[in-house]
Amino acid sequence: MDQNVAYLTADIGRLFRKRLDCLARPNGLTGTQMRVLIYLNRFPGSNQVALAGYFEVEPITAGRMVDRMVSAGLVERRADPNDRRAWLVYATDKGRELLKELRGEFDANVKSALCGLDESERRTLENLLGQVRQNLLDQMEEPEVVNG
Repeated sequence: MDQNVAYLTADIGRLFRKRLDCLARPNGLTGTQMRVLIYLNRFPGSNQVALAGYFEVEPITAGRMVDRMVSAGLVERRADPNDRRAWLVYATDKGRELLKELRGEFDANVKSALCGLDESERRTLENLLGQVRQNLLDQMEEPEVVNG
C-alpha cells in the first residue's frame, strides 16, 4: 500500500504541509495560515466559501481563520461588489511581504525534496502529476470552487 499513487501523493502533501508549518512557526503563523497567504497570492479576492472548499473545512472554520489573520494584519476583507452579503479576502502588504520573505526557504525545501532528480525528470514528474490532477478534476461530479 505504501507504493500506491494515492497514498504516496497524500503522504507527500502531508510532509510538505509539515515543512511549511516549520517555516511558518518562527514567524508567528501556522502552516495553514501560510497556505492561506499562498492561496490568496494565487487567487486574490477569494471569498470565504472558496477558502473553506479549498481547505476542506466548514465555512465557519474558514471565517474564524480569516478573523485571526485580519487581527494579525495579514489579510483584509472587502465587500463583494456583486453580493452585499459576501466578503472578499485579500492579503495585506504585511501578508504579501511575509510570503515574499519565506519564498526562498519554501523553494529550498522543494528543491531538497526533489534532490536526485535532474531537470528533465522534474518536468516529467510535474507533467505526470498534473495529468493525474486533471483526470481527478474531470471525474468530479461537482466542479471544485476555485474563486467563489
